[in-house]
Amino acid sequence: MNKLIDYLRDRLETVIKTCYGILAITLAYSLYVDTGHAHTWVEQNVPFFWSLFGFAAAAIIIGTAYWFGHSGIMVRKDFYEEKTKSHCCCSGSTKESSHEQA
Repeated sequence: MNKLIDYLRDRLETVIKTCYGILAITLAYSLYVDTGHAHTWVEQNVPFFWSLFGFAAAAIIIGTAYWFGHSGIMVRKDFYEEKTKSHCCCSGSTKESSHEQA
């Protein structure tokens, strides 16, 4: 997998042009879709409606996940390092644990 990623990184300009080509083909094809059986006015009259709708929905999901993650779910990068340094019972200290004292 790493070889594939390196291969594509070395040919980034070709990858970008290929993606734009696929996008152009997809958009051109969506102009020829029969809208006679569309359910709503928007589906009939707005070109690329479902493409735009899907992109907007994905952007909202990603933005919400980013906000939600940074609002408290994610922890600092050194969160576990601090915890292990200050609360580890296996650090070789000379104190006996509570179950050994009993």
